[in-house]
Amino acid sequence: MSNALATGDDLLRLLAAMANPHRLRIVAALSRYGVRHVSDLARLVGISRPLLYLHLEKLEQAGVIHSHLALSDDGKALRQVGILPFHVTLSPDLIARFADTLTDFKEKKG
Repeated sequence: MSNALATGDDLLRLLAAMANPHRLRIVAALSRYGVRHVSDLARLVGISRPLLYLHLEKLEQAGVIHSHLALSDDGKALRQVGILPFHVTLSPDLIARFADTLTDFKEKKG
């Protein structure tokens, strides 16, 4: 993740993003092969581009990947995707620290 986890909502977003086998394969492919065009990444992971875009959106919202448009040699706009460095050590202490910052918990308490 480009930014450190700040709230329980950030932690949930990250865990939810990583709780899918396709998204784990996407992260693994980007880690192994570096920045890729969407078409190339879809082939590497073995899923369609429309399905890949759905998963990329979740990963980008969680701060795990970044994407940008680049021009090919023939002038076509191609979306490139790369991984952002992150490291999270999940522990009971981390969960306890973030539990009170969960949005739905605050709404129920207040």
